[in-house]
Amino acid sequence: MRPALKSALIWLAAMAAGLWLIYSQARFNADMSFFLPSEPTPEQQVLVDQIREGAVTRLLMAAIQGGDAPRRAELSQALRQRLLQTQHFISVENGVQESLERDRDLLLAHRYVLSPAVRPERFSEAGLRAAITDSVDFLLSPLGALFKPYLTRDPTGELPTLIRQLQASAQPASRHGVWVSPDGERAVLLAQTRALGSDTDGQEAALVAFKAAFTALAPQFGGDFALSLSGPGKFAVDARATIKDDIQRLTLISMLAIFAVLFAVYRSARLILLSLLPILSGVVAGVLAVALAYGTVFGITVGFGAALIGEAVDYSTYYFVQSGRSGVAVWRQRFWPTVRLGVLTSVFGFAALLFSGFPGLAQLGLYSIAGVVAAALVARYILPDLAGTLPGRLAERPPLALNWIHALPRVRWPVLALALVALGYIVVERQSLWQADISALSTVSMAEAHADGELRSDLGTADSRYFVVVRAADQESVLQAAERAAARLDPLVADGTLAGYDTPTRFLPSLATQAARRAALPEPAELRRRLAAASVGLPLSAQRLQPFIDDIAAARTAPALQREALAGSHLELAVSALTLHNEHGWSVLLPLRPAVTAELSIPVERVRAALSGSDALFVDMKGEFDALYASYLDEAILLALAGVAAIFLTLAVVLRQPRRLMTVTLPLVLAVLFVVALLHLAGQALHLLHLIGLLLIVAVGSNYSLFFDLAEDGRHDPGTLNSTLIATLTTAIGFGTLALSQVPVLKAIGVTVGPGALIVFLLAAIFAPRQA
Repeated sequence: MRPALKSALIWLAAMAAGLWLIYSQARFNADMSFFLPSEPTPEQQVLVDQIREGAVTRLLMAAIQGGDAPRRAELSQALRQRLLQTQHFISVENGVQESLERDRDLLLAHRYVLSPAVRPERFSEAGLRAAITDSVDFLLSPLGALFKPYLTRDPTGELPTLIRQLQASAQPASRHGVWVSPDGERAVLLAQTRALGSDTDGQEAALVAFKAAFTALAPQFGGDFALSLSGPGKFAVDARATIKDDIQRLTLISMLAIFAVLFAVYRSARLILLSLLPILSGVVAGVLAVALAYGTVFGITVGFGAALIGEAVDYSTYYFVQSGRSGVAVWRQRFWPTVRLGVLTSVFGFAALLFSGFPGLAQLGLYSIAGVVAAALVARYILPDLAGTLPGRLAERPPLALNWIHALPRVRWPVLALALVALGYIVVERQSLWQADISALSTVSMAEAHADGELRSDLGTADSRYFVVVRAADQESVLQAAERAAARLDPLVADGTLAGYDTPTRFLPSLATQAARRAALPEPAELRRRLAAASVGLPLSAQRLQPFIDDIAAARTAPALQREALAGSHLELAVSALTLHNEHGWSVLLPLRPAVTAELSIPVERVRAALSGSDALFVDMKGEFDALYASYLDEAILLALAGVAAIFLTLAVVLRQPRRLMTVTLPLVLAVLFVVALLHLAGQALHLLHLIGLLLIVAVGSNYSLFFDLAEDGRHDPGTLNSTLIATLTTAIGFGTLALSQVPVLKAIGVTVGPGALIVFLLAAIFAPRQA
């Protein structure tokens, strides 16, 4: 079999096997898992659980604008009914009377196991007299008329107490029977999707159904209506779409620009097509390695492949240009060891990322290692057979006028002086170099965040920063734990430390609490006797309270209230939003409301002291996100230093001579200094991915320094110089294209590595050995 045919079949078979494994093993997503720790602390586990499975991530907020208020209300009601008929939503709330009546009926039916006031003393003669007196007085209030029909069934006032408890948090304004914004210009709705927040496909289907229903209904009500949607699910769907669009757009731009450079150099369609082999091999190998190691491949990891194109094509460039005059055997003997060393330095640099607790970094490291190794191996073992005889002109006639490169060593001292200036600038500005907020990595724009905040304000669902979390193995145990935690928080509410807190046990008490409350209810005969004595002199006689006695008798023997009974109500929405069941067991969140102060903050130490000795965990969500980002940044600094140390150690072992080591490494160090200074001067606050970009500058740039070190007596071989320049341009294009990304993670790598590759090339030329 001819060598070319044999190599082609081997490559095609490897690619087919790789693509089949990717199809069968890989799962792609673009959710927040990219940013979540692989081994979270207990506090961080709360973030992980809520982002992946929490009911809060399943809430979709909507606003209808346009038209007049009555028609907006009609459209809101019609939209709610249409959405409830789909399979995508568990509930859709907009304040309609039907929903409120459902809540009222549930509270009325189960008031004696829900009301915290139900204790034995409540039903003593003195307790009954006080409660009935309060209920009669309440009838004279503006809201009293609403509860007058229930007075003979509920003379102790349990229903008004529970209604006030349900409305303890901020509620949307209401006009024409539906929720509206405070100014009345928007009708607002709150939907809970059936799909988990981590199920981006399910969230997208829910969004499509919502928009389709609105589009179909809006024309029926006249006016020019507009729909606004927001929520975690929408952000996840938009992020995935942004990443997908960026991958397609940037890959196309990168490929076209790189091929334009290659065409200007090769002027051969055959060589350009052969250049695709290392690229495709690197991408497939990278995705396959991540899929086999992690199962899930993040969209951002795939987006990084657009940058890998620029580096993967370097290896074909080295072979095509450098072997054009000397032939395959000489190239393998003289140049391949340098290429191999460049591959090793890249691998050792990327390998440091594999130890990161940040899954996104670990994936980028593995993807890069597999991609670089595969591209280099294809250039070494596959391309020579397929390329055949190469034109010697590639190694003889420079593609650009390169005489200026020979003059660059004259500016060594000015460059060193400039490097000292850059170092001094970095030292002076060190406090403002780094972005201290994880929001720098978010794909959510300021406009989207502002719109989300407005909708949350309209609906009274402002973000909760502070939580108390309890965990247990089963639902009953976790509800009891939540009740114990609530008992410790009540004194803080009483003394004004907290404005309040939410807990699912208000609407789903533990079975133990329900049993205790039922036990506090007297027998019908005893209750009748106590009522006769308690009602003497009151405007409400005992003879009119037979419905109350009947309800007490029924409540004493009624089955326990279960979660299923709350289905379709606000009560069920409140319970599901604060409870979570997964492989770790059950957990309950108790969001804390800060007292109304200028800071709207909570005295953390007082809360922790109140919970001390219990099984409850206090969590400051913003604090945890900030701590998570800070830990990532600290870890990334250590990993980047370890990667740079591994690269320098590898170079020291192979090069052995201090002069050669200095020639190769000095451009890398100076390039990092210059890039950091330039980014800061450009107004960029550096964050985690800029740091990784600096590591990539060292890992990728070492290849170019090594080829300049090959110069004999300072004389640069045209083929070596040409190939290094072409490789630099393609790498700068591949990474620099990411600077056009709308994804901050990819953009940071692009603005760092793209210019960094060019700077390394220039510095390597400046500090290359002088001509004898």
